[in-house]
Amino acid sequence: MKSLRIAGLALALVLPAVSADAAESVNLILNWTPTADHSPFYYAKSQGWYEKAGIDLTIEVGKGSGVSSLKVGSGGSPFGVADLATMLVAKSKGADVVALMSIYANTGQTFYWLKSYGVNGPKDFPGHKIGNPPGDASRVMWPAFAKAAGIAPDAVNFVNVGPTAKIAALKSHTVDIISDFYNEHDLKAIEFGADLGYVNWKDIGLNPYGNSLIVNGAYLEKNPKLVEDFVKITQKAYAACVADVAPCLKALLDQASGLDKENQERQWERIKFLMTDEFTTTKALGWIDGERMKKDYELVQTYLGIEKPFEVGTAFSTRMLDPSVKMDASKVKK
Repeated sequence: MKSLRIAGLALALVLPAVSADAAESVNLILNWTPTADHSPFYYAKSQGWYEKAGIDLTIEVGKGSGVSSLKVGSGGSPFGVADLATMLVAKSKGADVVALMSIYANTGQTFYWLKSYGVNGPKDFPGHKIGNPPGDASRVMWPAFAKAAGIAPDAVNFVNVGPTAKIAALKSHTVDIISDFYNEHDLKAIEFGADLGYVNWKDIGLNPYGNSLIVNGAYLEKNPKLVEDFVKITQKAYAACVADVAPCLKALLDQASGLDKENQERQWERIKFLMTDEFTTTKALGWIDGERMKKDYELVQTYLGIEKPFEVGTAFSTRMLDPSVKMDASKVKK
């Protein structure tokens, strides 16, 4: 709790108090329904950190990164959360959008299987069935995974399985392998125990950025100070939640119904892993590396398509991050 008080005091010293009447109404559209990875936004709002900076924040439930990218890119919402690959596609179609802070420095894309089905790793994927939705990013970018894993792209069969039916499909042997996000890892681990096998895409050298904080480009140009305050508050909120997630999850659960507290606690442990890389621990929490972004752009161009090419440097900025706030790798369970 001491670390949270220090973070709160630091913000109070940095940000001048602003009257409620002078506060700017600001909307943040999430990439999906609220879960543990969004809890820092709810925590910072509950603590009045945004309000002290003159930001009257509304948090809008999302319907996918494609929707949040387009809404922010069209000026319908100044801020949003979106998968960076999806945001790059939207930008190539004319969306005026810029990434300001990575939330998932590592990809959440993961394949899961049962060892009892004769699968012990990607080399065993050929001849097996993979279950996921038709538009799933892991299916779209499967050729990249296959190339990195050293297997033929046409060596597997894909089966249409809805997002909520993946575990049941694997359990019933309708499919041999499923794709899912790593933050939901524990649901599979609890269900299948020692029989569960998995590989995160990072493990085979594919590591595109995941969910990130994005902003409308025109809004950024018009309101640089507000955007900088928003970024720094959000960055410090994530650091505070890494230090002690309990008050952050309380703030989330107070506002979002239908969430299981224990599952969200388990998710947060996985999310901390996704937040941690060589840049977020040394440069700044939320750092976006230029060379990695170039690789992400090339990956998107090859497998998702770039409608109108653009200079990748225009798609992100790290200048508003506070370099004194870094990801604490000691808080990440191995």
